[in-house]
Amino acid sequence: MSRSTLKTLARGVAAGAVAAFALTALPAQAANVFRFAFQGDIKSLDPYSLKESFTIGMHGAVYESLITRDKDLKLAPQLAESWETPEPTRWRFHLRKGVKFHDGSPFTADDVIFSAQRVRAPGSNFQTNVPGDAEFVKVDDYTVDMLLKKPNPIAVYQFSGWYIMSKSWSEKNNATQPTPPTAAAPSYATLHENGTGPFVITEHQPGVKTVFKKFDGYWGKVESNLDEAVFTTIGNDATRVAALLSGEVDWVDPVSLQDQQRVNSSGTATVMAGPELRTVFLGMDQWRDELKDSSVKGKNPFKDPKVREAFYRAIDEDTIAKRVMRGQATPSALLIAPTLFDRANEIKRPATDLKRAKELMVEAGYPDGFSLTMDCPNDRYVNDEAICQAVVSMLARINVKVNLNAQPKAKYFAKVLAPGFDTSFYLVGWTPSSQDSHNILFEIAGCRKPGDKSGRGGWNLGGYCNPKIDTLADQVEAETDKTKRDALIKEGFDTIQADWGYIPLHQQALAWGVSKKVHLVQRPDNMLLLYWVSKDPQ
Repeated sequence: MSRSTLKTLARGVAAGAVAAFALTALPAQAANVFRFAFQGDIKSLDPYSLKESFTIGMHGAVYESLITRDKDLKLAPQLAESWETPEPTRWRFHLRKGVKFHDGSPFTADDVIFSAQRVRAPGSNFQTNVPGDAEFVKVDDYTVDMLLKKPNPIAVYQFSGWYIMSKSWSEKNNATQPTPPTAAAPSYATLHENGTGPFVITEHQPGVKTVFKKFDGYWGKVESNLDEAVFTTIGNDATRVAALLSGEVDWVDPVSLQDQQRVNSSGTATVMAGPELRTVFLGMDQWRDELKDSSVKGKNPFKDPKVREAFYRAIDEDTIAKRVMRGQATPSALLIAPTLFDRANEIKRPATDLKRAKELMVEAGYPDGFSLTMDCPNDRYVNDEAICQAVVSMLARINVKVNLNAQPKAKYFAKVLAPGFDTSFYLVGWTPSSQDSHNILFEIAGCRKPGDKSGRGGWNLGGYCNPKIDTLADQVEAETDKTKRDALIKEGFDTIQADWGYIPLHQQALAWGVSKKVHLVQRPDNMLLLYWVSKDPQ
């Protein structure tokens, strides 16, 4: 029975109503449970472990940030009621009072200071969510200043993915350091949570099941009417759709392209489709002096721009979009969705040209091609393994033999991310958490440098490096004039393209399978946020 019903009955007793009869006559209200399935798992509950959209969304049910993003992806207050910039290099955050962590301890400025240190510590996959030069200073228990060395108009653009952790809980449980995706053993924070969000996690079996329950001590009002949400991993496309159509689950992601018509005609579920901000692209190891697992010894073919261009021109993205993605992908010339950069239409994708690709391989000294290994997830992006298989076939036409290593995302990310960046050729998808091009220039295309704690190049898995990009990224970060800023961004993207630094493929389309009993919000960043999910009572 809901708390409001109990209060109403109690008032009836005080007024002399015959409430005892009403209390016994009303049937017990069943818990409203939302069951959902994704093709991958939630490997870790540590909110600084893996920068991957689905995981970030799941963490967002239990953890909260100072500043979040609303249904239209605009900045909105969360644990910070308000913020201001009294000086160009000082941001002041006024914290929400009366907020409790799930263990009952109060949220204060000390937790913000601690979280700012932890998120930028070695092992964190979210170092760039907070400016590297930022110093956080406690003004009082509910006021925090962020001091910067230079003006930064987008300093808080990635705060929505930086969740605040409890200092006392982390210290008590020896979890003061973030857990990297490559960690051999789980930390306490990997398997447990203690956030301030509207849900608590009562059960977590990585790769199997995670159970969320409503947190009765939540400080705010929640749109969701869920009492419980149960997540399960279903890797097989057909099994996932069958679970949706049978009513075993209420939401799945993704719905395979071949199953979408069946879902829409089922009468019980529908496909929620829409454009996604994520760009799927290919990267190449341009860092090692010798390419790993390759037939080429003593050197790295990808250090030659002719080889990179040959790969780019041999891969027919139009065919991938049409056949592999069945028309539900938009070929891209950039590493960012065109809706996030006003001058995107000025940059065109170089044409597929198999003849020129073969000529380039000869000019580079590889007339007979070479072999290498390609890393690919098989449960993260729409048709990810099928895309990689298509790439393998296309590169075979220029005598490049690709050994495909397709793995579940947990193993894939553990392999390709720092500290080892163990990959020669890989596929990844990226949505800039800032919704801004600077994120691409800094985090994807920035030079990786030993000892650099800023997070620059943190997702530059192949080690592409052009110092000009770093200079432009720093200028973009500080520039407030939009026209000048856009010109700098375009120069950066033009430089990456001229270097053949990456091979952009496409923006994939969202395809959620949703029960008609469920009402939720689908943002183009592809995050399922439980606090916007409601389900018709049984």
